[in-house]
Amino acid sequence: MSTEMPRLQSDDPLAVELTAALKAGEAEHLRALLTSHRELAGCVVEDAKGGGRSPLHLFADWPGHNPNAAAIVQILSAAGADLDAPAAAMWHRETPLHWAASNDDVALIDALLDAGADIEHEGSSIDGGPALSSAVGYGQWAAARRLAERGARTQLWHEAALGMMPEIVRRLGTAPLPAGELSGPFWNACHGGQLAAAEYLLEHGADLNWPAPWTGQTALDIAEQAEHREVVAWLLERGAVRAKQGSGPDAS
Repeated sequence: MSTEMPRLQSDDPLAVELTAALKAGEAEHLRALLTSHRELAGCVVEDAKGGGRSPLHLFADWPGHNPNAAAIVQILSAAGADLDAPAAAMWHRETPLHWAASNDDVALIDALLDAGADIEHEGSSIDGGPALSSAVGYGQWAAARRLAERGARTQLWHEAALGMMPEIVRRLGTAPLPAGELSGPFWNACHGGQLAAAEYLLEHGADLNWPAPWTGQTALDIAEQAEHREVVAWLLERGAVRAKQGSGPDAS
């Protein structure tokens, strides 16, 4: 028999007080709130669109980097908060760890993992996968590296974006991939400014001008956007092109 989580509207005075305490990192204020209202640890705060956030989501939400991460997570965890609860009624199923990864919030990543959050929990808005996918997909490199350091399982596109050359060489040496499966990792290598990985993947058959289906950007586009000048110069030397801007009769 499932127990429905208590729900509060975001403008409810108790929800407002809880959110303010979390955003300010006021550990003792939070502890007092949970003593008086223990159900808050497992509540869902609903916004005007019906989306729901747990207290840990509220703490992890953009732009993140709120103070006293370790203390806040420990207090909520001790009060029974689900460290791996997904966001409610949203188009993705991201956990607080996904949101910490998306905000490059290394302190919160450490606090959540130290408290027992599942580093491989699925739900990323990038590919439905773990928090590492959110970090890499959104170009949050400190978060991505910390997750990898703490044992997150990597896929080739993660490794390419992080320049993990031993892992890339070992992976392709063990089971060579068709050229068509190397273009996405190549694009991600350029996104991450990883020239050695980009060179290696291009040599093995990646498409220099592959347009990412999620944005239409080529490797040159994303390298320029990320201001990876060395990668941009190398791509131009190899004949890389930018994506066409527009496709209608008015496009230039």
